[in-house]
Amino acid sequence: MLKAIKNIKHYWLSLTVLILLAITFLSLHPLDNLPEAPGSDKTHHFISYAALAYPTALRKPNRWLRIIIFYALYSGLIELIQPLVNRYGEWMDFLANISGIFIGITLAFLTNKLEKKPLRQ
Repeated sequence: MLKAIKNIKHYWLSLTVLILLAITFLSLHPLDNLPEAPGSDKTHHFISYAALAYPTALRKPNRWLRIIIFYALYSGLIELIQPLVNRYGEWMDFLANISGIFIGITLAFLTNKLEKKPLRQ
């Protein structure tokens, strides 16, 4: 587990860019019909944005406010652009995205706290 956290911290920028590109492509790629996927659409939004916020918040914990603002603006922009590419922009998607951002930052905060705590022998 610690190795995975160290890898996320080391490759945080690459991971963030990769996730950002994936979200952008999947959100703006025109579709005739939404593909069948297990779970709720809102759950997918929530998980995607939590995964997006986590590496940055893990590596840059003191910049959590900037992270929230940037990713929230990005998410809102995506929702505004979607109707232009034969997709639906929804306020509930935006709320799921924002919730995911907060959870990603919270998980990163907790991870950093637990990582610094000495292990009991």
